[in-house]
Amino acid sequence: MRGPQVRFCERRGGVTCRAYSTRSATGSKVGPDPKVHPNPEVVAQAKRRRFTAEYKHAFLMEADQAKGTGGIGALLRREGVYSSTLTAWRREREAVVRQALSPQKRGPKSKRDPFQEDNQKLLKENARLTEQLRKAEIIIDVQKKVGTLLGWALPTQDEIDKL
Repeated sequence: MRGPQVRFCERRGGVTCRAYSTRSATGSKVGPDPKVHPNPEVVAQAKRRRFTAEYKHAFLMEADQAKGTGGIGALLRREGVYSSTLTAWRREREAVVRQALSPQKRGPKSKRDPFQEDNQKLLKENARLTEQLRKAEIIIDVQKKVGTLLGWALPTQDEIDKL
């Protein structure tokens, strides 16, 4: 009796093992051999297909030509591509065309960071206001001292709250 027959499977791209024999010892019986067990080897998991830009471009050109004739379905079946993939490729193409046709700024790119500039501006303003507050407190202290020398009565906190 011969062992399991090994055949090449073109669709899956690899060798598959069949657990049956084409001939038995007697030559008359064909079918699975109960003594032979199937191959326990795990088949490798399929890899995700990657499409090149040239392939996508050619596919989109062919899809555009087949648009009016109704041959897009046949094209998708022949190439094994989903219609959602075709839609995504069309969107990508439109985005690239829009980006390529939009006006670009000329000259070298700025090396300045706008956040850094805003931060510096705010720090300068904070320092200016702090200095202004310090001067105002000095003036208020001088006014209080002059008021006490001249005998002016300073308003109490209750009088200030009433105003």
